[in-house]
Amino acid sequence: MGAAPLTTDSIGRALRALREASGLTAEAVARRASMSAGKLSKIENGRTLPTVQDVDLILSGLSVSEAVKEQFLAAARAEVTEATAWRLLRRMGPWKHQNKIKAIEAGTTVLRLFQGQLIPGLLQTPEYASAVFSLPPELPDETRARTVAARMERQATLYEEGRSFHFVICEHVLRWLICEPAVMAVQLDRLVSLSRLPNVTVGVVPLAGRMPDFPMTCFSVHDDRLVIVETFHSEITTRDPRDVQTYVDTFQRFADVSLYGDDMRVLVEHIRDEFLPQQERG
Repeated sequence: MGAAPLTTDSIGRALRALREASGLTAEAVARRASMSAGKLSKIENGRTLPTVQDVDLILSGLSVSEAVKEQFLAAARAEVTEATAWRLLRRMGPWKHQNKIKAIEAGTTVLRLFQGQLIPGLLQTPEYASAVFSLPPELPDETRARTVAARMERQATLYEEGRSFHFVICEHVLRWLICEPAVMAVQLDRLVSLSRLPNVTVGVVPLAGRMPDFPMTCFSVHDDRLVIVETFHSEITTRDPRDVQTYVDTFQRFADVSLYGDDMRVLVEHIRDEFLPQQERG
């Protein structure tokens, strides 16, 4: 590649050179990067400008050194904060987006996730997930089924050795009826069960007590290197160290006032029990 600095215009060509030097086929790298061979071809030929996520996944698929990866990512950070509209993700197929998130999680050793809107996807039951994807704009039945299945496949990472997960969830999330009370009760049982896994920590921010911040958005922090933020209109990704630190600090403020262990489980089970009489009356 020489000593010349990479530019966003040359990233595609350089990625293709790396792949060819590795001896891997485009199909093999695309599969490892959870993208279509057609998309990889467009990136390599300069017809599509890759996102930071795309570059990271391709480089991981090529198993390059950290030094080489950092050189490429530094060029990709020219547009360090990226926003992808949900309408575009729906158009490409939301199950494909689930596979992309799965690939990112597969490269994450420590995941911290804050949720003030929904039960985190990695902890959802199929029924709860189906209810989530039935909210406006509702997905067609077949698309919803494929997307729920892809989300469920992501959960296998919870049982992999060498990974740790720290979830912080606001109490009001556990009370919001986005589905039938019985489905909510089963979902809360699932939350309690997963909280007992040795590599999973679940904290609940109680309604009683002083809030340390405003739960404006939900976000996930991947190994202090990448943050994914969800807003109403888009998913935002940032690798800027200053922005990442902002989210790390925000996560810690909510984590510090959360309930854990038996205290958390008592609260969750109490909320679960409140749903059961509703179902019986229904």
